Amino acid sequence: MTMVVACFGNVLRADDGVGIVIAERLTLEVLPPSVRVLEIGIGGIRLVHELLDGDVDVLVVVDAVDLGRPAGAVLVQVPEVLDVSGLSPERRRDELADMHLATPARALMMARGLGVLPATTLLVGVQTTDTDEPRHGLSEVARRAVPVAVDCVATGYGDSGNLHAT
Repeated sequence: MTMVVACFGNVLRADDGVGIVIAERLTLEVLPPSVRVLEIGIGGIRLVHELLDGDVDVLVVVDAVDLGRPAGAVLVQVPEVLDVSGLSPERRRDELADMHLATPARALMMARGLGVLPATTLLVGVQTTDTDEPRHGLSEVARRAVPVAVDCVATGYGDSGNLHAT
């Protein structure tokens, strides 16, 4: 079983960089050889290329989220991925116009459209509130969430080899 942990984020946008910090911390963990950690940044097209290149059984996307939870909350969920195959050509072009695929949603949409999105795809999200300010560095609440998210990914695959959405 192969797992890719794809960490998104922009370190120049405050807490939006939380995924990158989590990727850096995960590289210090002892993970099974079948787990690859990727620092995606804001170039989701890299994730699509990784999925095109090989067999990936489990994909875990790590990113800052804004789901109305308390700041610093860490959650695991199955992301909703738009199926572009049923869209009109005009709408499909609009949805896929960003060739960098800067957001996880667009990268996952492209992967699904190409038939390479793993059946087990999960999002580990850190609820943040400070992602628009142009500054380097995480807020205190996001910094406190980093070890929780790292632990969730590093130890979350349990006996079955998978994280479990809650």
